[in-house]
Amino acid sequence: MIAVNGPAVVADDVSIEYRSTRAGEPIRAVDGVSLSLRQGEILAVLGESGSGKSTLAAAIAGQLGAHGEGEGAYRRQIVGGELTVLGQKTRGLRASSRKLGRLSGRIGYLPQDAADRLSPDLTVGEAVAEPIYARDRRFDRKEAGLMVARLLDAVHLPLGSMRLNTWELSSGQRQRVALARALILEPQLLVADEPARGVDVLVRQSVLEALANLQRNRQFSAIVVSSDLREARALADRVAVMADGRLVGLGTFDDVLDNPVDPYVKTLAATAARPVKRRPAGAAAAAAPRRSSAPRRPVAAGGSGPRSERSLTDRQDQA
Repeated sequence: MIAVNGPAVVADDVSIEYRSTRAGEPIRAVDGVSLSLRQGEILAVLGESGSGKSTLAAAIAGQLGAHGEGEGAYRRQIVGGELTVLGQKTRGLRASSRKLGRLSGRIGYLPQDAADRLSPDLTVGEAVAEPIYARDRRFDRKEAGLMVARLLDAVHLPLGSMRLNTWELSSGQRQRVALARALILEPQLLVADEPARGVDVLVRQSVLEALANLQRNRQFSAIVVSSDLREARALADRVAVMADGRLVGLGTFDDVLDNPVDPYVKTLAATAARPVKRRPAGAAAAAAPRRSSAPRRPVAAGGSGPRSERSLTDRQDQA
């Protein structure tokens, strides 16, 4: 792994435009954004649909290029400022350049439709291992299998799922397969665009917990795009809020939400859920019955809890 001195990501007055393949005015999707991501930090990028957050994430992941097909296709490119990712300046790099190729190997990218992009013709094991063989066709298959097994366990999927085809899984399970696939090359940076998008509400918490536990254990840096304040706050160290292509808030969640200036940030602050106040220990003890016939349920810490807890999650996924 190549060591990086300084921040993992630095955006300095970055502007990104969509330019039509036909004659027409370009569309400014990101307008003069400046921010940085520290090593080992999770930064949430929050905003409404059309705010430019996904375009910024794609640029950081080195995934700009063409967008769409046919007459409606656009060419996306950085037209202003400088974007530095893992020490590499990315503005002007061609999609076929060796520098971008080497950089992309150090970045894991989880797009919004990652679960839908999984090939139905592949087994789960093959889908997760595919990036390995795209890099090195001669990679040892036994070692690849061990790497896949470790990641599937980390995202709370049974090892038996390796032999299933991806279409046989629930949406929550496929999303976790996509997360494992994005991390199989042990990237220094993960860019996750709406990691729980489309996942049933009953299991989306397990997807987010798997992401948080993996980041904690592997210490990679991460950009997590979200439109949900609660989910972003549960995952990230700091937040960048975007509206109409511009950055309208940056800092810790408390700093951004306690003193809002932009109208959109004010709306976020007004709708932010207040933390639940804990009852005093004495009051809780007094209210609790002296004896309970129900067995106490073990609490799983991260992903290392008892197997009964994991099997429960898997049954919920199948529901």
